[in-house]
Amino acid sequence: MKWLLKWGWMWIYLVLISGAVLFITLGDHEPIEDNSTEKITLTFRHFWIKEHDRPLLAIFEEIVDKYQIAHPNVKVNFEGLDQTIHREQKLKSEMVTGTPPDMFVLFGGAEIEPYVRSNRLVDLSDFVRENGLTNQFKDLHLWTFDNHIYGLPIEGNAEPLYFNKTIFNKLGLGAPTTLQELDDVILRLKAGGYIPFALGNEDRWPAGIFAHYLMDRYAGSELIQKLITGEDQASFQNESYLKAFEHLDQWIKEGAFSPQSNDLSTENAVSLFASGKAAMYLNGNWDINLFSGSAAPTDFQNEVGVIPFPALKQGEEPSIAGGYTIGIGLSSELNGAKREAALDLMKAFYTQEVQTRIVYEGLRIPSIRIAFDPEKTGPVFAQVMEMMEENRKSFVPYDNVLSPEVKKMFLSVIEKMINEEMSADHALKLVQASSMEYWNLIQNSSVQ
Repeated sequence: MKWLLKWGWMWIYLVLISGAVLFITLGDHEPIEDNSTEKITLTFRHFWIKEHDRPLLAIFEEIVDKYQIAHPNVKVNFEGLDQTIHREQKLKSEMVTGTPPDMFVLFGGAEIEPYVRSNRLVDLSDFVRENGLTNQFKDLHLWTFDNHIYGLPIEGNAEPLYFNKTIFNKLGLGAPTTLQELDDVILRLKAGGYIPFALGNEDRWPAGIFAHYLMDRYAGSELIQKLITGEDQASFQNESYLKAFEHLDQWIKEGAFSPQSNDLSTENAVSLFASGKAAMYLNGNWDINLFSGSAAPTDFQNEVGVIPFPALKQGEEPSIAGGYTIGIGLSSELNGAKREAALDLMKAFYTQEVQTRIVYEGLRIPSIRIAFDPEKTGPVFAQVMEMMEENRKSFVPYDNVLSPEVKKMFLSVIEKMINEEMSADHALKLVQASSMEYWNLIQNSSVQ
């Protein structure tokens, strides 16, 4: 009896286990855990790591989390990297070796053209058609080559001039509509003890916004198109661009920009603007959510006016820098079940619901045609959208249309000009030399 009490439970356990195995074997039943589904890992790299990107990052992290719950066999490694390092260094080298992430955020236009030529991006034309997106996007021209689509914009952008209405009213200043009026405003602001422009050029491209606006105002959009296509042997060393660079140099010498601009971050520059130390701020609509930061007064957004960068002459319609430049691309190395998983995740990104959240939560311009209420986005974003409706002319920012090599030189010389280390004519000479080197490289590649 003692033996039975001590060892009997083990015999019962063995009988039950044996019975279960026999039941599965004879009944041709599968085990409870299904290992037949292929385990997939997708790598996704973004550059939403700045303070102004937090709302957008939160949206996409939530989408990825929900996708993984619905697809338990898929793991998404969602990583953020500094935008400059990602675009200018890492992704370029990975494209050469054929080892990029599976999915990545990137800029359309000239930046992806070499990736398209080397067959490094998935052609998304079928994806757009099969998911009913053909007529949904506002503009795909920066992502389309030879009638094929190689990436999809996730948002639009505009680069208006923001100004502090309280400071302007205090000094009796009106919103400038011409460059001459802007010149006068800069001098009046300096005399009143204010920094005219808050500029944080730590990432090097924000100062380029001033340069491309002045170049557009003095030369129009036709010249830059010839320079990026190689037509008519166009040159950066021309009278119109020289006037533009000399105008920028004039502002630099007058102290129009915040001190040590090249060492200042975007967040620091917005802080100068929001705290009332600087009267104007020129940058994209993506920075609007920073206007409610800790340095800003509670009602600061109601103090901000939004206007286009002033025209060269009175009566001219001022064009606005912007476009649908930021989007998502897929590596052409994707295939099979992994490729299908990546396309499924893309479906989750490009929906009316996500685009609506991008507007209300991220204060970003939607890339898909959706209806939204500007009154619910806050006064600054509403002004940006109203400005976009009133001003029909636009141009793509120059750092999105110049070849990567020329863009690098373009931003480098502007940086040196901000530091008063380079003259306007020498800066243009270096940009033109970089452009000639690029076209020589293209021609030699074509011959081979």
